[in-house]
Amino acid sequence: MAGFSSVLNRLSRTPWPKAAGPADLHAAQQAFGFDTQGETAFDRVSQNADRFVDNIAGGNPGADTSGILTPESEPRHYRTIFISDVHLGTRGCKAEFLLDFLRATESDHLYLVGDIVDGWRLKRSWYWPQAHNDVVQKILRKARKGTNVTYIPGNHDEGARQFGGLHFGGVVVQGQAIHETADGRKLLIIHGDEFDGVVRYAKWLAFLGDQAYTVALSLNTVLNWCRLRLGLPYWSLSAYLKQRVKNAVEFIGDFEKALAEEARRQNVDGVVAGHIHHAEIRDIDGITYCNDGDWVESCSALVEHADGRLEILRWVEIDHQSNGHQHGGEPDITNPKVAADDRQTMLEPA
Repeated sequence: MAGFSSVLNRLSRTPWPKAAGPADLHAAQQAFGFDTQGETAFDRVSQNADRFVDNIAGGNPGADTSGILTPESEPRHYRTIFISDVHLGTRGCKAEFLLDFLRATESDHLYLVGDIVDGWRLKRSWYWPQAHNDVVQKILRKARKGTNVTYIPGNHDEGARQFGGLHFGGVVVQGQAIHETADGRKLLIIHGDEFDGVVRYAKWLAFLGDQAYTVALSLNTVLNWCRLRLGLPYWSLSAYLKQRVKNAVEFIGDFEKALAEEARRQNVDGVVAGHIHHAEIRDIDGITYCNDGDWVESCSALVEHADGRLEILRWVEIDHQSNGHQHGGEPDITNPKVAADDRQTMLEPA
């Protein structure tokens, strides 16, 4: 807890409160860098953020935007967007891709489903480049412009859990949330580390696993640097290994079943989680299980369309040049009234 507080102290340069509650709201707002007008310390210290975002969106033709997708001329609007496991503060974070995604999309609701900032890594070594600051800026800007932003901390940013129920510049912090889709389904929104036995009962092993995962991500960076030079698309080594290692596949299956049971226990229709960096939509005994993936491997998000349809967007696979049609998404197979139409859309030629 103290380590996470020190991380945010370095971001805001203001004292971090030791306890949360209504009386601590003003102090907590100061700790996050917000004043009474909703302005942030990030706004004051990052004057080049807009220029950076404009560059990656194609606003500056001369800017170096290699490896970053060019978004559509008009942002695509979704009813709801869910993202998690960004891991700001680590070298594995694909902040430029996320900035591109945030620039190219708008939504009524935005859920940050945990591990947005990696407090574990920042406690060991400080790494906070401009692109990571720009991601924070962009999210706060969306909140100020009317997007309902809900932040559900995960295990890597668990220090923020003590501020559950408080609002910071338009962002509300909650331990979990219930979201109702346009077609009336109720979804439990939760990071999911509560159902990871390693995180709950053997935290030392979780830290060890985090170190091994960091090595895999480093290898992934080198591999994709070589692929880029050969003109090949982005490919995730760690995601590939997770699909091939038997124990990893079994863990993912057990994790998904545990979350589906929790959704059933809370009498809702489905669940949206993060934590395991494995984007998926599937039906588990009548419960809609969704995982929005991550922004260190798959660069994926879960979106809700205006009619309640759920879809996974894998951002590095999306073709923005096909008359505005986005390829690479996965349809909501749990919604029968739109599943057939959605499958047909996914088969349309480019």
